[in-house]
Amino acid sequence: MRINLHLLWAGLLPVMLLTGCGGSKEEEKKEDESVSAMSAVNAMKEMATQAQEMKKNGSNTTLDFRSLKELLPEEADGLARKEATGEKNGAAGFTISTATGKYANTDDSETIELSIVDGGGSPMMMGLAAWSMIEMDKETENGYEKTGKIGDNKSYEKYDNKNKEGEIDVLVNKRFVVSVKGRGVSMDKIKAALEDVDLPKLAELK
Repeated sequence: MRINLHLLWAGLLPVMLLTGCGGSKEEEKKEDESVSAMSAVNAMKEMATQAQEMKKNGSNTTLDFRSLKELLPEEADGLARKEATGEKNGAAGFTISTATGKYANTDDSETIELSIVDGGGSPMMMGLAAWSMIEMDKETENGYEKTGKIGDNKSYEKYDNKNKEGEIDVLVNKRFVVSVKGRGVSMDKIKAALEDVDLPKLAELK
């Protein structure tokens, strides 16, 4: 069975956009060592398989971002929410809805950004969650990077001990990506912020 190249391209496009935009040279170097760069071949193979399956099964209608905003907690492990935004964008026949909450302490020395993304189960999600298609476990003097599971949901996490910043991402029901990024905080606090999101309720949204 032939692979629909348009679907595969839709899945790869977000990866290309995310890895190709902005950032300093040092940040770009870090990205080169990230899960996307190290596992591109395996991820692309899995993308092709998933794209064919999604073509056969179809995708769901992307939710209004306002429904996602309702799941943003008022606090992220004690950090007050300073801002909550949402948007819905589309390209090549696919749409993505995103809700983002920004949290911080009084002097902004501790910050957390929490986002919930819905791609409606389209191939676009394979680009946003390429890490869900591989397995990795890497540790250095300064931190670590690994994939795993949180309950039944595939997850990806990384943390820089020196700079006290990291993130954790979870793929829910093969259509939602919940991402928590923290600066000036421990990984335990980042994980605790993730626990403030009602993942079972998110999985039930249609």
